[in-house]
Amino acid sequence: MTIALFNFLEEKLTNSNLPGRASQIKMAPEPVDEGNPRRELEAPDHASASSVLILIFPNSEGKLELILTLRTSNINHGGQLSFPGGRAEGSETEVETALREANEEIGINTADVQIAGSLSKLYVAHSNNYVTPVVGFLDYVPELLLNPAEVEEAFSVELESLLGKKNLTVENWDLRGQATYKVPYWDVHRVPLWGATAMILSELLELYRMFKQQNTTDKE
Repeated sequence: MTIALFNFLEEKLTNSNLPGRASQIKMAPEPVDEGNPRRELEAPDHASASSVLILIFPNSEGKLELILTLRTSNINHGGQLSFPGGRAEGSETEVETALREANEEIGINTADVQIAGSLSKLYVAHSNNYVTPVVGFLDYVPELLLNPAEVEEAFSVELESLLGKKNLTVENWDLRGQATYKVPYWDVHRVPLWGATAMILSELLELYRMFKQQNTTDKE
């Protein structure tokens, strides 16, 4: 399963054959009042280049999981769930940024990570970051070493648990005291999995569904 999914994603990501914004927007907050602003999706020229690492690995039962972190409360996007990641430094590539941040934040041995490629970029207006989601694989369950200055908690979630509607919820929230929005989120932690991280994950899950469908078809 792990190798097959890696090969599938590598082909899709290398050829930029991606669901893109249409899949991301499925998990974007929507204003209850149509007069209120929708999420900004176009990155300005002055946006900062950033990367996150979506790290996939098999658990002890062979089921695929990915790692999420709970950001320390006193940093950007503090108190929210995210993938390990941050802004690029110097001339490093998108992949180099994602791997460095994963090592700094949760102690991942990046030499063991096999990169499948990158998902569609996503602009995060609140922090003015233009984020590249990098997809990487490990063939073992990683031991995590958290950097408390950036990460309060790290945990893994099975991909399968995110596919159905069981853990998917929509609620009305007042965001930043501006307006009420319908916010879709996954209820997989005491903190909701929503916003930019959910939008990135939505594209990955669409590709995962395509992979599962292809495997089912191939076996018929």
